[in-house]
Amino acid sequence: MKKVCHKSPIPLYYQLKEIIQEMIENEELRGGEPIPSENELCEYHGISRMTVNKAINSLVYEGLVYRLKGKGTFVCENKKMHEIKSLKGFTEEMEEKGYKVTTKILSFKIVKGTKSKIHHLKLKNAEKLIEIKRLRFLNEEPHSIETAWIPQKFCPDLTKDLLENNSLYWLFKNKYNFTLKYAKQAIEPILINSYESKLLGIDEKSLALLFRRTTMLDDDQVIEYTKAIYRTDKFKYELELKP
Repeated sequence: MKKVCHKSPIPLYYQLKEIIQEMIENEELRGGEPIPSENELCEYHGISRMTVNKAINSLVYEGLVYRLKGKGTFVCENKKMHEIKSLKGFTEEMEEKGYKVTTKILSFKIVKGTKSKIHHLKLKNAEKLIEIKRLRFLNEEPHSIETAWIPQKFCPDLTKDLLENNSLYWLFKNKYNFTLKYAKQAIEPILINSYESKLLGIDEKSLALLFRRTTMLDDDQVIEYTKAIYRTDKFKYELELKP
């Protein structure tokens, strides 16, 4: 391992971050392997624990390493590519890519629409909404936390049991005979909280991506508003832009 230069004008934490990143890119440190401990890095480079921690945090935010409580910091595996090209449900999209998709329903309940939800769903009144919170797995590994809100009037007999065995988009199309026209999606970075970190199996305050999706029917009514938190340590996303 190279050593940081204490005489360089480049901050020590940034030098260390670049050194570790180079080791990862050269496969001196491979996916799933631990990087040297904070104590080892402090002693080897003659720098403070605060400096080492800042360097590691930078690597975490860039999705190159991840922390496991009580175990250390590990190199992320090669990230799986997700292309965002068409309007499909999570299950359909991921199964087409060859993943084994499983879902755990965390909660299913009827709620009164808040002002924010009414706005996103383009409703005139505080109608009843179906709120569905799910933990998604790809190849038995936690991938994302998804919360969806659907006006109950569209799917009055939708139950948790129906969702246990069918994807939501499949039900929209095949049970309720809806035609999905398009969706609007926004993406922003967030830091996850302790509850989300436990569900996803990653460190609290890890960087994640928040997807907000509004799905329209062919008559431009909004059938679904969804917020989904996606891990960034094992997955990356690609959008194709055409003129």
